[in-house]
Amino acid sequence: MDIFGENVFNDAVMRERLPKATYKSLRKTIVEGLPLDPEVAEVVANSMKDWAIEKGATHFTHWFQPMTGITAEKHDSFISPTNDGRVVMEFSGKELIKGEPDASSFPSGGIRATFEARGYTAWDCTSPAFLKEDGDVLTLCIPTAFCSYTGEALDKKTPLLRSMQALSKQALRILKLFGNTTSTNVTSTVGAEQEYFLVDKKFFDQRMDLMLTGRTLFGAMSAKGQELEDHYFGSLKTRVAAFMHDINVELWKLGVLAKTQHNEVAPGQFELAPIFGTTNIATDHNQLVMDTMKKIALRHDMVCLLHEKPFAGVNGSGKHNNWSMSTNDGLNLLEPGNTPHENLQFLTFLCAIIKAVDDYAELLRLSAATPGNDHRLGANEAPPAIISIFLGDQLSDIFKQLQNGGVTRSLQGEKLASGVSTLPAFKKDSTDRNRTSPFAFTGNKFEFRMVASSQSISGPNVVLNTIFAEVFSQFADRLENAENFDQTLQQLLKETAMNHSRILFDGNGYSEEWVAEAAKRGLPNITSTVDAALVLLRESTIELYGKHEVLNKTELESRYEINLEQYSKQINIEALTMIDMAKHKIIPAAVKYSTELANSINAIKAASSAVDVSVQENLLIGLCSTLVSFNSNLSTLESVTLEATNMSEAYEQAVYYRDVVFKAMGALRVDGDKLETLVDAELWPLPTYAEMLFML
Repeated sequence: MDIFGENVFNDAVMRERLPKATYKSLRKTIVEGLPLDPEVAEVVANSMKDWAIEKGATHFTHWFQPMTGITAEKHDSFISPTNDGRVVMEFSGKELIKGEPDASSFPSGGIRATFEARGYTAWDCTSPAFLKEDGDVLTLCIPTAFCSYTGEALDKKTPLLRSMQALSKQALRILKLFGNTTSTNVTSTVGAEQEYFLVDKKFFDQRMDLMLTGRTLFGAMSAKGQELEDHYFGSLKTRVAAFMHDINVELWKLGVLAKTQHNEVAPGQFELAPIFGTTNIATDHNQLVMDTMKKIALRHDMVCLLHEKPFAGVNGSGKHNNWSMSTNDGLNLLEPGNTPHENLQFLTFLCAIIKAVDDYAELLRLSAATPGNDHRLGANEAPPAIISIFLGDQLSDIFKQLQNGGVTRSLQGEKLASGVSTLPAFKKDSTDRNRTSPFAFTGNKFEFRMVASSQSISGPNVVLNTIFAEVFSQFADRLENAENFDQTLQQLLKETAMNHSRILFDGNGYSEEWVAEAAKRGLPNITSTVDAALVLLRESTIELYGKHEVLNKTELESRYEINLEQYSKQINIEALTMIDMAKHKIIPAAVKYSTELANSINAIKAASSAVDVSVQENLLIGLCSTLVSFNSNLSTLESVTLEATNMSEAYEQAVYYRDVVFKAMGALRVDGDKLETLVDAELWPLPTYAEMLFML
């Protein structure tokens, strides 16, 4: 309690330090979305500066989230010169509101040419400023949006804020139809569960692939993996528990509601989950979570890996994006209540969400598309690439009733029958959970389980907010013009239930039967980031984002280019890293061992022709034949990687990287991993899976 939020310029600090009129004006901007008064910014800046200096800060930065997916910052000191050659500590409202980074040095998808450098960062007062600790250095970080000189969004925050506005506007229309005149704002809320791996730093430092790409490009599977299922929720090792303690302390100082921590399924894998927050702040907080994890791990001589698939053959990492909606007066709009069949407002929102996910499944799939996530989705460890919705027994039963035109009952959970008299009796939830579902209802929220562990949660939530705003708009248009509201509503819910039941699936999303069934239903199965990107150029996508003023055509086209460019660059880095490791690590080790074997065979034969050296000879033959194949595959990878870099058209290049370069990388890895099993362990130049996964 003493440390929580101590490094945050939060509401309590503002209420204490700001004049009442200034505080009230700022709160109206934050809560009601009213325009910011420039005079307010001047007062806030001075108060924020005094608070930061008292804490020990000497610099401030506009903290923003460019299209790299990570955060960016440029530090400026508070000092300002005086006429007598001294300095004073100043921070103006202008400095608070506006910054100017180089826009052409960040991914822009062609919006900014190299010579067009000017960009702007603008203060986002809806997300509180905070002090970031780097050792003993404190820096005032001001969350900001980032746009080009010509006004296009170049970041993750701007479209998120726009989508939140769109959602609020359309959701309020629905609420008004049900007689709600007190709520003035609807905010999407998110709790982002973060999965990650930890490895000992001494092993990380010997793995160029982990350092440059975040995943192991070579590595034979350990004799033990996760098959005993003994790591999940297992007791924490002392070293890991100490790391988690320090993570909690640092995050609590930053006002991050870190709540749950545990071992995940794979050895060396863990999870941290926060309490819900507004989507904008939750997105900022998740960026802080990832950044803090990396820094704290180093204090414990470990490295935090956020890649979706750092180790082949064991579970990868994702993020579970738990999404809901709340009003400014405290109503959770996805709370079904004890009798959801009687809660028509809830059923209206539920049906709208189901329709939106069905109508815009490909857009939702795109939101979780990254090169790393291509390794993970559908691999019996994460949801499949096919979008579907899990409602559970209670809501599925209600949805079936809607198809028949009337809802009269809600299934209720029974008491848990443990068979042990001393165990407490309690009521079960009305439905089970489904971990294989990409989009599952879990009580009073939807859990979007496809999100990649390393990506910003902004993109997925921009899509969720926008597609839901669109269907809320469609529903409101029809209901506002209805002559008989009750009759029209019943018809609308029935039509939605009948037309969009194909998206509902409560079974095993990992099964081959579901893949076949989904195809019969006409559900898209997009397995690649490259193919997912194409939806950004569709006219329907441009119209959707344009209607709700979330992204314009130019901004969508830029994101298409950025997605493909980042995919190609990532695969190219991985290919070049493999080539380097193959040439300078693996081949020399294999050659050295084969030479030792040959010398051993010759020495033994020279000593006695009667000695059987067939074991050594067979090992040498196997080693050399594998080395020949490895070298051949290495030459192929070098050739196709060079060919890929010469391509100029973004989609053609990305397809080539996926279909040709990535395939060549796989072939090289097969031989490389086989060599690991043949070469003397003392000569093998890379830490093994067994060492990295189990030696913490």
